[in-house]
Amino acid sequence: MNKAGFSQTHHEGLRIEVDALITHGLVVTMDDSSRILEDGAVAVNNGKIMAVGDTAALVSKYQGRKVLDAHRKLIMPGLINAHTHAPMNIFRGFADDLPLNEWLYDYIFPLETEFVNRDNVKLGTRLAIAEMLRSGTTTFNDMYYHIDEMAGIIDELGPRAILTDALVDLPAHNGKSLQEALQQVEEIIQTWKGHPRIQVGVAAHAPYTAKPKVYQAAKVLADKYGVLLHTHLSETRWEFDLILEKYGFTPVQHLENIGVLAPNLVIAHGIHLTREDMDLLARRDVGVAHNPQCNMKLANGTAPIPELLRLGVRIGIGTDGVASNNDLDLFDEIRSAALAQKLINSDPTVMDAKTVVEAITIGGARMLGLDNKIGSLEAGKQADIILVDLKQPHAWPNFNAYSLITYSLRGSDVDTVMVDGKILLDNRRLTTLNENDLYEEVHALSDRICSWQQQRTKSKPHPKA
Repeated sequence: MNKAGFSQTHHEGLRIEVDALITHGLVVTMDDSSRILEDGAVAVNNGKIMAVGDTAALVSKYQGRKVLDAHRKLIMPGLINAHTHAPMNIFRGFADDLPLNEWLYDYIFPLETEFVNRDNVKLGTRLAIAEMLRSGTTTFNDMYYHIDEMAGIIDELGPRAILTDALVDLPAHNGKSLQEALQQVEEIIQTWKGHPRIQVGVAAHAPYTAKPKVYQAAKVLADKYGVLLHTHLSETRWEFDLILEKYGFTPVQHLENIGVLAPNLVIAHGIHLTREDMDLLARRDVGVAHNPQCNMKLANGTAPIPELLRLGVRIGIGTDGVASNNDLDLFDEIRSAALAQKLINSDPTVMDAKTVVEAITIGGARMLGLDNKIGSLEAGKQADIILVDLKQPHAWPNFNAYSLITYSLRGSDVDTVMVDGKILLDNRRLTTLNENDLYEEVHALSDRICSWQQQRTKSKPHPKA
């Protein structure tokens, strides 16, 4: 067995056989040198990247059992969705154009009480994975319920994920008590420990749904297993004011006081932050998952991402769930991330194209503690790679690859997706999922949701005349 990871005697003049050789593409590596190769290639073997370089050099050294001609295609690392709720894909468009507090308590929580079960979580996860793979996302950081069922679907369909079970004060889908919920999460962590593509972490939903004891218990469990701790924080002005009134501190300072801020914590949103909050996040090395489109749609505000970046805070970009976005297209998301910051800062130079591309590749990997495995195209990293079709008018001309990715390309341009060296999207066709059957199941469920909502509306008392 040699360094390349296969059994073969390598003689002078013989090419090394590898599982796949991707050639003649525009390679955007996202490595430390920010290499961009005009006629580049990537060699893949045993699920890992063997080499990245000019096509001529790699073709002379490697022979692929499968050769992917990427002429007129862009080759880049698989995209990383820093925060989402994949099973909520079955609720897309159910309650739009509402403020978060009303949306969550009057619509989403009752809907989830009725329809969140193991079968529907599996269905929503399949639908979300289909959407993410089709738009180039290979890794996602998720917070929801029944994550053991989600893990089974992810294991079957092939993407990479961090799954966190949302702990709250009240009895929920993960248990009737905090101890029961914690025990369930610990069992799931143990079950999937060591899986090559699935990590299980811990989540406390938000400071308005989880008391300090929930956060502290979640942190103890996360620290015990060295896994991610995930939460929503400082998302709305309502939340900011509520926590300030209840505890006498901002949401960020509240988590600092109860001992939760730490490098294994990822907060979603981080919109309403004081200068002291931002300094705390930087000092404690907390990761921030920015969700620009959800934040705009719910009119929650815009996170101070340029300032957080200046302070050295690790930033990723997420879509949030489609009940509040309404899609999982990270190409679309980074365009919004760049444009919104330019507008509110009255500065066209902030959140430049390269910065936002980093946030969905190597930056997102750093935020999740996965930058030693994914996020860039480098020898030794996992082969999470996407090919984007440039044979379309909105992709021409190309003067700057980062600008092309940020301002011109779309999720629907993704042609091929590889995770751990396995092709999951081939010429825009999913290889591990039957889409026709999927859509029939989702349609049948949506009919049941509509019937339930009609009955619920009829049962509500009418206001007096």
